[in-house]
Amino acid sequence: MALTEALSETRQRAAARLERVAVPRRLRSRRAVEWWIAALFVCAGFWLYKDLWADLDHAYLVNGGQDQNMWEWFFTVTADATVNLRDPLFTELQNHPLGVNMMANTAMLGLGIPLTPVTLIFGASTTWAIVLTGGLSGTAFAWYRLLSRHLVLSRVAAVIGAALCAFAPPIVSHANAHPNFAVLFVFPLIAGVLIRLWRGEPPIRNGIVLGLLIAFQIFVGEEPLLFAATGFFVFGVVYALASPREARAAARPLGIGLLVAAALSLVLVAYPLWVQFFGPQSYTGIEHEAGNDAAAFVGYASDSLAGDRAGAATLSVNQTEENAFYGWPLVILAVFLAIWLWRMAVARAAAITALVAAVLSLGVTIVVDHEDTDITGPWKWVNELPLFESTLESRFALVCAPALGILLALATDRVSALVRSWSGAVPGVPIRLIWAGVLTMALLPIMPTPLDVADRRPVPRFFAEGDWRRYVDDGSVVVVPLPNAGDADALHWQNEAGSGFPLAEGYFVGPWGPDRIGVYGSPYRPTSALLGKVAAEGVVSEITDDQRREAREDMAYWRADVVVLPEREHESELVATLEALLGPSERAADVWVWDVRRLVP
Repeated sequence: MALTEALSETRQRAAARLERVAVPRRLRSRRAVEWWIAALFVCAGFWLYKDLWADLDHAYLVNGGQDQNMWEWFFTVTADATVNLRDPLFTELQNHPLGVNMMANTAMLGLGIPLTPVTLIFGASTTWAIVLTGGLSGTAFAWYRLLSRHLVLSRVAAVIGAALCAFAPPIVSHANAHPNFAVLFVFPLIAGVLIRLWRGEPPIRNGIVLGLLIAFQIFVGEEPLLFAATGFFVFGVVYALASPREARAAARPLGIGLLVAAALSLVLVAYPLWVQFFGPQSYTGIEHEAGNDAAAFVGYASDSLAGDRAGAATLSVNQTEENAFYGWPLVILAVFLAIWLWRMAVARAAAITALVAAVLSLGVTIVVDHEDTDITGPWKWVNELPLFESTLESRFALVCAPALGILLALATDRVSALVRSWSGAVPGVPIRLIWAGVLTMALLPIMPTPLDVADRRPVPRFFAEGDWRRYVDDGSVVVVPLPNAGDADALHWQNEAGSGFPLAEGYFVGPWGPDRIGVYGSPYRPTSALLGKVAAEGVVSEITDDQRREAREDMAYWRADVVVLPEREHESELVATLEALLGPSERAADVWVWDVRRLVP
């Protein structure tokens, strides 16, 4: 008996030693696999932006309108404020002298501030490329970690689901111009904390982590946070109704954690939010209504393998707002998966979340294939809620991406389990091959293609070589035509000049009118409206004394030191108009200039 007990104890100690050795090996193996998966997602991000990375000095994401100029300006101004210890929440470098409320714009201070060294050393174009590429890749990897740790056993399933979460057509559409809708890695991290709270893990500690994540996301993108919060709420309610016993057990830790998170995040962002909503150049909201055409959900986006640019253009506001376009094979597959996996609470919650988001995105009146159905959508009532009135409702369809990614991951994991359980029982049935074919038919058509770039307009030597310094004291530079949402190259030129001068007017979101409604750019002054018309039409009108007086008043309003006209279309007409308004011009480097310091008191 003693010998038997001794042998048993020896075997137990040996097994324990083997387990201690095996666990680190498994961890190392898992980490190695995750490194490879992370590398895969990084390669996918680089492939999407390969033409941008090929020539950072000159490549411009052409389908994003003027947004690359604007975002690079945000990063440059943020870096300038950070290194010079100035307030990053407000700047007068644009829209001088009123300035720009950076918190009321999508400046992404949460990334712009830590990336200040990159911006200062390598330039804002590099920061722009890093944010976009790293944002998509990081989002995919964060979803992979969440799926593989909490929802599925199969790594392949987690990779497939995460890829759709991060690289779905609507997100790739925004990746042309809106990094705040491409950098979404915080949301799977938030979901992971909520899962831990649901499981009853320490609510105070997890609440603190959740509060820090929410505060950080506010400095990365507030509109996506609103969409995500709505999606989490719908998902959580459906899941709780499907698991009432678990919901009762989770209520206390989840409630405590959420209260801690709300309190902490509010403390951290209270002042920035005050600046955003009540500070200088704040606004009350942006009025726009643009719901998705229901047909867009089964269409193909411009930047997808089966993309139909002409068709997508008729179903969307522009190429950066193709907010649905999941393709009919994936939509059909999603309906099938929702039915197949309905008994799973997670799948049911994901399916209903996708449906609610899709319906909300249809807007106030539902339109099907360009035909107004006169059916009122639920957005009519949601739109009246605080914060929601300033959102673009069609963007709610982005919430469908992670919901569909979860469904795909769960289905692929279920297929893997079926293969293991049926091996030998049903010989000759290639289940994996069949499922791979199904996924290929659903996902290959919406696979993203590299985003289009074009050579950006050259920087005038007047700005690049520093000639502007001879004409600027402490006033603004008036670039003609004045920068706006349709032509914001002057923001890039200001960046290249080291942000050494402020610009009159510009491209940003600021208040307009007595109600302080948010608009893109400055309300036009008489002179900026006149010059914009000449630049567009190439017609010189007879200049009146009143217009000359208005020009002097506008120069005083802008506190202008110099007016600059670079080489452009209708250049001679603009020169004639400006000479009639301000007097003779002179050439400086490769531009026309009017030194107006003598006109400004």
